[in-house]
Amino acid sequence: MTTSDVGPTVLASADEVHAKVGHVLGRSDWLVIEQDRIDEFARATGDFQWIHVDPERAKKGPFGATIAHGWLTASLLPLLLQQIYRVESTMAINYGVDRIRFTAPIVVGSRVRAVATLAAAEEKGPALQLRVSTVIEIEGVDKPALVAETLGRYFL
Repeated sequence: MTTSDVGPTVLASADEVHAKVGHVLGRSDWLVIEQDRIDEFARATGDFQWIHVDPERAKKGPFGATIAHGWLTASLLPLLLQQIYRVESTMAINYGVDRIRFTAPIVVGSRVRAVATLAAAEEKGPALQLRVSTVIEIEGVDKPALVAETLGRYFL
């Protein structure tokens, strides 16, 4: 069963957040990475490197097909994480990324999903800052596509 089958983990208070520190919050549904998404990302960012956007040339390249941009993979975090958890707050802001690694290429047509763990939570003035460790897995591949530690501030 996926997280979205039962809905995201909802954290309604600081006490509920603190109780989840060190725990896996859940897994997203699988998402197919299609060439259209890669091409749209290339248009949005101006990154038209052939390994991303030239399927014919990429067939002869190191991956045998086009691959998703690393930053495209990172940009999927909001889409995938909203399936995993939600903090009930009056406002939330991205505070940054302490660590991000692109550890394996995502070949076009692959399915990916996120697995999120609440690594830490601490009071920061009027906000509660969450450090979420996220791995984006590639179906059938041992090595993940991305490993990241993101920071978000939630005003409860």
